[in-house]
Amino acid sequence: MPSDRFWSRLSNSLGATGLRTVGKLNAPLYRLSGGRIGGKIGKAPVLLLTTTGRKSGQPRTAPVLYLADGDRFVVINTNAGNAKTPAWSLNLRANPEAEVEVGRRRVKVRARLAEGEERAELWRRHMEQYSGWEFYESKLDREIGVFVLEPV
Repeated sequence: MPSDRFWSRLSNSLGATGLRTVGKLNAPLYRLSGGRIGGKIGKAPVLLLTTTGRKSGQPRTAPVLYLADGDRFVVINTNAGNAKTPAWSLNLRANPEAEVEVGRRRVKVRARLAEGEERAELWRRHMEQYSGWEFYESKLDREIGVFVLEPV
């Protein structure tokens, strides 16, 4: 199995447009297979995050690495080290109501940004699960948002 370093460098080399294209291919395969295809990057699990487009008002789905934290899901907006903030993150800031899919399970959630000690702890745990975050962080000048998605 390729290392986290391999996956982080590959995703970064795709650029924002390449990531969007891969995401558009990933979501239907993930849904069709119940997450067996596209449900992991290395050892890190992937969920499908459906937000409401802040400009269009239309549902937008993106595959996102996540950390399970009890019944909560934690996602990080590194956009694979690309300078642009991922659209799903901007959408969550505009409208925190969303839906996640893990395998065939769908859960309505409400997003909030983690801050302070909570953010530091969730970031540390994410790093333990997927070391590629460190590579992404090294490429960014913007603050990386750590979102907690809580079931509603």
